[in-house]
Amino acid sequence: MKTKRFFPAVILLSLFLTYNCTASVKTTAAADNTNTEIADESLTTGQQNPNQPRTPRYGATPEDSVKCIRNLSLYQEFYNQGNRQMAWEPWREVFLNCPQASQNTFIRGAILVKMKYSQETDPIRREAWIDTLMMVYDQRIQYFGNVPQSREGLVLGRKAVDLFQLRPNNTLPIYEMTKRSILLERNNSQADVILIYMQSLIRMVEAGLLPTGEILLAYDQVMAIIDHNIANNTQDNNLYVQAKNNVEIMFEPFATCENIIALYGPRFNNTPNNIELLEKVTSMLSKASCTDSDLFYKTTLNLHKLKPTAQSAFMMARMESSSQNYREALNFYQQAIDLYQSDSDKFTAYLLMADMSFRQLRQFAQARTYALQASALAPNNGRPLLLIGEMYATSANQCGENDLTKNVAYWAAVDKFLQARNADSDPAVVERATQLINTFSQYFPNREIIFFHGLTEGQTYRVECWINETTRVRAR
Repeated sequence: MKTKRFFPAVILLSLFLTYNCTASVKTTAAADNTNTEIADESLTTGQQNPNQPRTPRYGATPEDSVKCIRNLSLYQEFYNQGNRQMAWEPWREVFLNCPQASQNTFIRGAILVKMKYSQETDPIRREAWIDTLMMVYDQRIQYFGNVPQSREGLVLGRKAVDLFQLRPNNTLPIYEMTKRSILLERNNSQADVILIYMQSLIRMVEAGLLPTGEILLAYDQVMAIIDHNIANNTQDNNLYVQAKNNVEIMFEPFATCENIIALYGPRFNNTPNNIELLEKVTSMLSKASCTDSDLFYKTTLNLHKLKPTAQSAFMMARMESSSQNYREALNFYQQAIDLYQSDSDKFTAYLLMADMSFRQLRQFAQARTYALQASALAPNNGRPLLLIGEMYATSANQCGENDLTKNVAYWAAVDKFLQARNADSDPAVVERATQLINTFSQYFPNREIIFFHGLTEGQTYRVECWINETTRVRAR
């Protein structure tokens, strides 16, 4: 049996409270503003919904108009005074008899209906009040859907939020409303609507009514909207930051390699050069730690060919290295270095090239060149010098023919370890350098061998072979 994942109620509640405190002016226009009724009406006069029959705003007859204007004035006066109980009856008359008089009839009407709901104790009547609230939203779209403040996408979002709060188990209508709202609003979609959409979608998938792939597609869509608002919506930035964190929490159980590959593998095969798709797939696979998959390799390679960046080159180098394609990896590391702007990034790539050339390819001279290039970029970092010293020590036996020359490379190696310890204050580097000094000093020639070959301690000595460095004679 599947376990349902319900979005933590405390998170949703905190988002609703924050939304109502900080964003209601933007999203509900004149809903609670007692001084802007005339200004609001100027936006709607003469803009009757073209899909509706042409009927008078204040009623069909002069008598209807007088009654409508009287009730409109009464309910507005009571509402503006904060006396919503007294505002109810005249508002109801306006709603029933001249709904096209003002879009505020519906904006404020939602607040009044929720008041009646909160006061009701009978369960059946409470359900009826919810139906009434939904009708208020529907008629707002019906009569004023052509006005920006009452556009369908915006109103559907607010309708879904209320339905989620009052009937949280009405998953299908909540899902349909939020999906339609986001389709219409796009980057204007509100943070709480996005969260409820994801929650209802997950419930639909877990009920077996939708495939899991819908969650992946929705995640990609809503994260683009959220990121847009984090970057551009300064007023509600904090709401979208919260939404991003919570969407990622909800999405995490579904972001498996299997799901991502099953959904995007066929799409990649159909359009392997679609940059937008490649960016999407590589990002999702990377976040899901699926970087060892064949799809990640292919999409990253294609993306690098079409839109090369230092990051894509570096990633290709790491993947080729993992596949033991070391020469290809070196080529990609060099591309990354050519594209990097930061010396720190270049240092890292050079050091990895040096280590690979040394340990995997056994190309000591080339490895030393990479290490020296890294050291030039970060003179106070001792790691390149440690690596060069290890190269010298590793090749010592290959660079000599007798009991002296087979051991002189250890002098040059210890020189590098000493340089590394003196250059770097990092405790890890200092400890490693000291350890290597103590280890390889034991391989120095003894005094008898030094004397036999006509040398004295302290004199200079040229280590030949590929090392070709001057050092000092020392005995163990």
